[in-house]
Amino acid sequence: MRSFPLPRPGPRRCRRRGRRVPVPVPAAAPMSRAGVDGTVALERAGAETVKRAVELDLASRFQESLVCYQEGIDLLLQVVKATKDEAKKHRYRQKISEYMTRAEDIKKHIEKEKQDGKYHKQIRIEENATGFGYEKLFQEYLSEIVSEVWVEDPYIRHVHQLYNFLRFCELLVKGPCKVKTIHLLTSYDEGSGRSQQISGLEEIQQSLRNYGVTLNIAFSSSIHDREIRFNNGWMIKIGRGLDYFKKPQGRFSIGYCDFDLRPCHETTVDVFHTKHTKKM
Repeated sequence: MRSFPLPRPGPRRCRRRGRRVPVPVPAAAPMSRAGVDGTVALERAGAETVKRAVELDLASRFQESLVCYQEGIDLLLQVVKATKDEAKKHRYRQKISEYMTRAEDIKKHIEKEKQDGKYHKQIRIEENATGFGYEKLFQEYLSEIVSEVWVEDPYIRHVHQLYNFLRFCELLVKGPCKVKTIHLLTSYDEGSGRSQQISGLEEIQQSLRNYGVTLNIAFSSSIHDREIRFNNGWMIKIGRGLDYFKKPQGRFSIGYCDFDLRPCHETTVDVFHTKHTKKM
């Protein structure tokens, strides 16, 4: 993603990679005992959050940076509301104004990239990393207007892969999107598990029908790529498809049910936005 300048740069800005970003707010100074447990904690949290926002901004990770700016701004607004020091209020209002300006610029930049079909975000999941359940990965792209989803994944074959797909379908059913149709393109199990694969998919299909969702299933012997598309324009490509979780240590081990706690295989997630999502 290309870098872009911040309009109206002020004197207190750091410069790197040809882009100007706000200077992080300094860490909170000691206060009276009465404010230690409240305001100081908010100040420190706000300072750390905007520091992270600036780091992500400089690294051109704009989507993540925007989230941190927004969270940091919210924390610092709480500091302004809680403090009685007028000089401190004024300093924080100035910094908040800078962060709001930068956040708005990033938001406009992301929207332009989306409109131009140039938006690209990459997430690298490290070996044994946790915290990458389907909700964490997909939720921000499932807006209320999503009504149709396309899943291309050649490995919805074995029992654990069928469960992966079922969990993804459960995420779509829960909302906030109002999915009415899911298209699945996968490949047949090449061994003795084909009948189990087909019966499992048919059971998912029937279950989705009870929630007013139609599952269309198609098979291809030449499918290789793995991608998931939503009709709001978002497209997610995962190197390992939906099957990026490691096998749990046992049926009663932590992470067996909650995928956020399940260690992952190393893989890469690429997120794109296109004006028109193609149909299969």
